[in-house]
Amino acid sequence: MTQRSITVLPGDGIGPSIVAAAIKILDAAGCQFQYDYADAGLSALEKYGELLPQTTLDLIAKNKVALKGPLTTPIGGGFTSINVTLRKHFNLYANLRPVVSFAGTQSRFENIDIITIRENTEGMYSGAGQTRALDNSSAEAMSIITHEGAERISEFAYQLAVKEGRKKVTIVHKANILKSTSGLFLEVAREVALRYPQIETNEMIVDAVCMNLVMYPERFDIIVTTNLFGDIISDLCAGLIGGLGMAPGANIGKEVAIFEAVHGSAPDIAGQNIANPCSVILAAIQLLEHLNMQDQAELIRAAIKKTLAQGKTITQDLSGSASTTEFTDAIIANL
Repeated sequence: MTQRSITVLPGDGIGPSIVAAAIKILDAAGCQFQYDYADAGLSALEKYGELLPQTTLDLIAKNKVALKGPLTTPIGGGFTSINVTLRKHFNLYANLRPVVSFAGTQSRFENIDIITIRENTEGMYSGAGQTRALDNSSAEAMSIITHEGAERISEFAYQLAVKEGRKKVTIVHKANILKSTSGLFLEVAREVALRYPQIETNEMIVDAVCMNLVMYPERFDIIVTTNLFGDIISDLCAGLIGGLGMAPGANIGKEVAIFEAVHGSAPDIAGQNIANPCSVILAAIQLLEHLNMQDQAELIRAAIKKTLAQGKTITQDLSGSASTTEFTDAIIANL
């Protein structure tokens, strides 16, 4: 059988250690991937003088799928966000951020199962029209929403709901104030919702969503929204299930998909072997599902669930004392 090749971006800070943990688990689960490693972030800047070399972009394009650790974009100096650059370059329009409760994480809620679907290329994150007065007296940025972009992400959300047997999609907006941009997004999402009468549709203003997520998270199933709102809401959702260490992310386009840990590179704990690798392991599960490798995905998910529920070998962020290596080995033992 020909091995499937995936591009691996180890990332910065804790990235290399948690990505190595995920790969060790993929191998133990019998996935038989060929790993093509590529540089991005600070390691690439040091080697090549740029954060995202063309060779890395070419390797991602060649393999169509990538597993990515957290990357650091230096603040200031004219550096553009690496994540935003990747999303734009490959037109990764859908950001898929699931959060699921795991027993043993000591989170505030049980039975959380929410997917936030965030439009990934438009809105305030597009970087359009960013200017600042020379005397720093004012600054401007543009938010651009297109009919095509809003329809595409809404279709993605409803198609996912049908595929996964979900019951409800909540359209999140601020159309009462942002009548042009958020208003267009809401109108288009409503049009798409009419094509899926079997799925319950709910509309909520973003601030009300945040309050209700904290008080009544069980009311949510799939959330679809614009870029900035989705960024904030998905982090809030991560807080419901134990923090960003338990939250994976997928960036999906027509040709390419990149799966990642959604948290930062945590340079303060880099090299200490204490980081929770779950975010990138769960991202690897998303990658497997994208490749229709459901058996391996379920095998790894069950092993994570069992390891956390046992409560013997869990990392410090989840109130345990296990190292990254010990936690990884415990998951492999439970495969």
